[in-house]
Amino acid sequence: MKALLLTHGTRGDVQPFLALARELRAAGHHALVAGPAASAPLAAEHGLDYHPVDDGPNALMADPDLGGVMDTGLHGLRGKVEAVKLMRRIKPLMRKVFEDMADAAEEGADLVVHHPGMPGGHIAEYLGVPAVPALLQPTWIPTAAFPAAGFPAARVPRALNRATYRVLALSVRALAPVADRLRTERLGLGPRPGRHDVLHQADGSATVVLQGFSRHLLPVHTGYPGHVHTTGFWFLPSTERALDPRIEEFLRGGPAPVFIGFSSMPSADPARSGRMVADAARAAGVRAVIASGWGGIDGAGLSGDDLLFIGGAPHDLLFPRCSVIVHHGGGGTTGAALAAGRPQVVCPFWGDQPFWAARAHASGVAVPPLRGQAMTTERLASAIAEAADAAMAARARTLGGNVRAEGGAAQAAALLQDVHAIHSA
Repeated sequence: MKALLLTHGTRGDVQPFLALARELRAAGHHALVAGPAASAPLAAEHGLDYHPVDDGPNALMADPDLGGVMDTGLHGLRGKVEAVKLMRRIKPLMRKVFEDMADAAEEGADLVVHHPGMPGGHIAEYLGVPAVPALLQPTWIPTAAFPAAGFPAARVPRALNRATYRVLALSVRALAPVADRLRTERLGLGPRPGRHDVLHQADGSATVVLQGFSRHLLPVHTGYPGHVHTTGFWFLPSTERALDPRIEEFLRGGPAPVFIGFSSMPSADPARSGRMVADAARAAGVRAVIASGWGGIDGAGLSGDDLLFIGGAPHDLLFPRCSVIVHHGGGGTTGAALAAGRPQVVCPFWGDQPFWAARAHASGVAVPPLRGQAMTTERLASAIAEAADAAMAARARTLGGNVRAEGGAAQAAALLQDVHAIHSA
């Protein structure tokens, strides 16, 4: 079987697809991942076939003109204005991304696995093969159990939960003109009803859907249909056998530290952010490893016997050796913290992050969410102290064992083999 995997975004959007490609390869299949050029080195580390596409909207991460996105988290009236501005910037950048993904399809494939925002359905229709949407957050399959992850409202009446999924589906429809241009000018496909519906094949039949996150983090009664498979998180193991010697020395120098890091979340004032998290760790009386991520935290001159600032480190090696994980609530980082079996302090900024923060808290392994925009030294210190709770640590260990046992990427690879077998019969 030859699978084409389409994804885009930051490392958290790409890494799960690489994990799936790795499992497909282990099962004797060929997998080509088409994703942002910035992630090509990560694919190379694992010896995976990778087709770099234009970095597109990733280039906006450090754009000061879009600072309002982080300031508002896309909530409220100003947040809606910022969302419109963001989409206006994204649409022209996605044209090149879509074209590059069509280039990857020229090598052929037996099925197309795709992030729902990518043109997987159109490319699969062009190739005459099944399309399988791969969802990294519960944003697309309607359920009355909870509102769609990423819906920009703090609270939604339960009766309206299903409607939130239709609202967020409009984010994909916003790229419909870009996809239609790809269909006509590149793929030679004409218009048809339902062509932008990622949950159905070109013939109108319901598609198999893969959800790359853990059922243990969701409410029990989701009511998902049988063709929707929540496999567990798709973890990509580190290729490194040990942590950087500097980190190793720090870990061995005292009690297990708290990890603090917000990945790709930018900051208007990285130096101020660095001082705030350093002061919070010291106020909580803990040792801490603080990751700067993509430059959101500047720790220049702040390291000491109790604090170590790093650029980054493999989560699967570092997290199990920490006492508490403080993070932004991205799906991948949440999954890694769960798998490590450690209590969490989740500080969501925007997108699906508030959802993961709320679910981690509801599962009893995290303190109440601390909104990233409302973070202060005092609030962060208090949250860290609250997370150092023996009962919460015990619950985190139990949930971590359940999450690790799922083997999400292997489950997803097996399901793709079934899809291919049925289509080929």
